Amino acid sequence: MKALRGGVTAPLGFLAAGIHCGIKKPSILDLALIVSSEPGPIAGVFTSNRLPAAPVILDRLHLRRGVGQAIIVNSGNANACTGSQGLADAEEMANLVAQRLHADTQAIFVGSTGVIGQPLPIARIREGIPAIMSRARRTGGHEAARAILTTDLKTKEVAASARIGGRTVTVGGMAKGSGMIHPDMATMLAYLTTDAAIEQPALQAALVASANASFNCISVDGDTSTNDTVLCLANGLAGNAPIQAGSSEAKAFQRLLQHICFALAMKVCRDGEGVTKVVQIVVTGAKSAEEAKQIAKTIGTSSLVKTALFGE
Repeated sequence: MKALRGGVTAPLGFLAAGIHCGIKKPSILDLALIVSSEPGPIAGVFTSNRLPAAPVILDRLHLRRGVGQAIIVNSGNANACTGSQGLADAEEMANLVAQRLHADTQAIFVGSTGVIGQPLPIARIREGIPAIMSRARRTGGHEAARAILTTDLKTKEVAASARIGGRTVTVGGMAKGSGMIHPDMATMLAYLTTDAAIEQPALQAALVASANASFNCISVDGDTSTNDTVLCLANGLAGNAPIQAGSSEAKAFQRLLQHICFALAMKVCRDGEGVTKVVQIVVTGAKSAEEAKQIAKTIGTSSLVKTALFGE
């Protein structure tokens, strides 16, 4: 496994950009785009919150088709608790990107993060989409990573490659999250890209397993958000034979994907609001993985344990 630079644009065929469209204060980036030169399989896992935000509702619907080509994300407004208008605004974001890409609207995925309960300033996003699409480039991954931040102090980007099926396969990722961090994810967005050729069921299985071993194992303040989303978009440009679920190649790909997810999850922990220490809890002797996870969760979310660690 080889570490790389570039984040979401490290894999072949991906462009990205980040711009200021007017949601946040002047000069602060607030709109991000990731686009693949080719449509391909996409996988996703989402918040367990019973009141999901409009982008989560839309992405779940689009995921049923299992094909993606672009991801558009705004920060500064969560488009959560915004009713039917919020869903219409999320749909418009997808439609605007699809029209300019000449792509199917269901291949466009949407994300939002920020203030809950306020109408999305869709007019500003509407004006920003042509600008961000014209700016998308191979070196735009860092801008995109900056544009999804809210209270974060640092960008969170990782990329790595490995030989799978006789080809070099690359996975890149970016994430945001510093408050409301708790399984199952919580005010955490993560976007992953890969040039692997992989069947959608295999990609979904790898993402679920990777998220369970990383993002769903971290906790900062115990609160679960309305907007949590992890998406992984593949385009097949690595040229490997398509990876099938249950194969040795699928296991190798999952190891690579899980490495990226774990690295991003650790970056989220280190950047948590008020965090002074990062503690990794290791459980041995449990009867099952689920029992071990429950034990670790009980320890990790204990206020008494946190107080003791803070006071040393």
